[in-house]
Parts: sequence; structure tokens; C-alpha cells
Amino acid sequence: MSKTVFLFPGQASQYVGMGKDLYDASDKVRKLYQLASDEIGVDIAKLSFEGPAEELKRTRFTQPAILVHALSVLTILEDRVPAFDFACGHSLGEYAALAAVGSMTFEDSIKAVVKRAALMEDACQKVPGTMAAVMGLSSDVVDAICAKATDNDGVVIPANYNSKIQIVISGSKTSVVKAVELAKEEKAKRAMLLEVGGAFHSPLMESAKTGMEEYLKSVTISEPTKPIIANVTAKPAQSGDEIKKLLVEQITAPVRWAQTMSYLVENDVSTVYEIGPGKVLSGLAKREIRPDKMINLDTLDDISKL
Repeated sequence: MSKTVFLFPGQASQYVGMGKDLYDASDKVRKLYQLASDEIGVDIAKLSFEGPAEELKRTRFTQPAILVHALSVLTILEDRVPAFDFACGHSLGEYAALAAVGSMTFEDSIKAVVKRAALMEDACQKVPGTMAAVMGLSSDVVDAICAKATDNDGVVIPANYNSKIQIVISGSKTSVVKAVELAKEEKAKRAMLLEVGGAFHSPLMESAKTGMEEYLKSVTISEPTKPIIANVTAKPAQSGDEIKKLLVEQITAPVRWAQTMSYLVENDVSTVYEIGPGKVLSGLAKREIRPDKMINLDTLDDISKL
């Protein structure tokens, strides 16, 4: 029997102007943006709609902006939310997925992501690092390259297994640069440094992990109403306590997105909704899942076509 998944995008899906039509159409959406703005201390609606792009790219602002956009789509849909069987989100997108399956309230997910984004940006400033994209090599080869490039001078690990042949690595700059050179020696199709604020999903984020663990102690996370596939395990998270533990681990652990897509294929998913800004996850899903049906819900026009 054909099944449906909701995918929620992560950092780098943002674009200036995102969400404005949703904001203009709904008082409930405007309240979500106001909540986020109050938590951050910056008008996140103005920044999302008008930029500048460089400021919107800052982790502290990008993460809440993308989350609020996704939650705004769900808010506009209200009781017209399509039936779905699974939910998952890429890195910060996991918080939108948790809201979609009732594990977190919209308010709690916004507050948590504002805290997460601030902690991660602070960690980037405390322990500078970088990331690189490697394409055309298997995960086993990339794992071995990262192990070889890790030494007393620094560490590098796979951060995002985005597809079977697209992996992002993360860590100390010297080690990431070394890993890029090793990847080229292994005849990678591409191996290049990324313009990012720091070494996300690596041990260099340890201070953010500690801060998030402390913060989540006071946050209620409920058992999901539908299976949510966790980034850390690429398997369904069963309970609120397990979800909380995995959200903490996620800060320094790889996003197992390719493995998540494999799990969805094995469980007969053939309809994919990407909810939020951009089409990054749709592009990955087309290659990894090859769904019969793909729907992007980004704008008011997208929603009106349902």
C-alpha cells in the first residue's frame, strides 16, 4: 500500500521573500512570526521578507526563519493537512516534523529552535571550523577519508549523508582541507569547501549540545501521533524521552538523510510532500525515493493547488 511522508527542510533552504504571502494571509501566521521575533529580539518577519540575504544566512536567524515558514504552511492548511504516514526533517527541520506529529507545540518548537540556533552560532564563534561537500564517493570511502584526516591537529567527520553519493563533512579547518585533498585523490566527482559559519554536526558543536541538553530538560515532548524518523538513527523515534535524547545527540552527530530515504523506500513511501522554503529535499527525494507523486508546499499558491 502506497504511503506518504512529510519532509521539512533545514539550513540553506532560506531565500529572501520566503513566507510573506503566508504572513499576509493569516493572523495566526503573523502571531507565529511575532513569537519568534520576541524570542530572538529581531523582527524575523522583516528579515525573512526583505533581507539582507547575508544577515538571513546567519545561523541565529536562518534556523527560526525556516522553521516558522514551515509551521506557517501547516497553520494555513489547518484541517486540510493531507493524510501522511511518516514525518522527518533535515537537521533543524526535525523540529517542524515534531510539531507536525504533535510531539511539540508550535510555540515550544519555535522557542527551542531559537535557543538551538543561538547556541550553535555561539559554538561556531568559540571553536571555528568549516564544512565541505564530497560527491561521487561511497559512504565507506568518505568515512575512511575522515578517519585518515583526523589527527592531533583536528577532527573531521561525515556531517550529512545527503544521498548515496553526496556527503557533507565537517570539523576543524585543517582536517577538512586535508579530507578534501584525499577525496580528490580518490577521484571524487567534486570535493569543495562550503561557505558556512562553522562545523555543524561535528564534535566542535559540543558546547551547543551541552546547552541544548540543559534547555530541553524543561520542555515537554510527547509521544508522536505518527512515526517520526530521527536524523541520528534513520529509524522511528518511539517516545518523548527518546526524541529528547536524539535531539541532543543530533547537534554533534551526522544527519543520516540517505539512510532515512532508504527506510522510507523500504516502507512503501511513494508520495512526498516537502513543507517549507525551497526544493532541496525534493531534489534528493527524486533521486533516492523516486516517488510517484511529489508536492512542494512553500507558497500560498502551492497550498491553493491542493
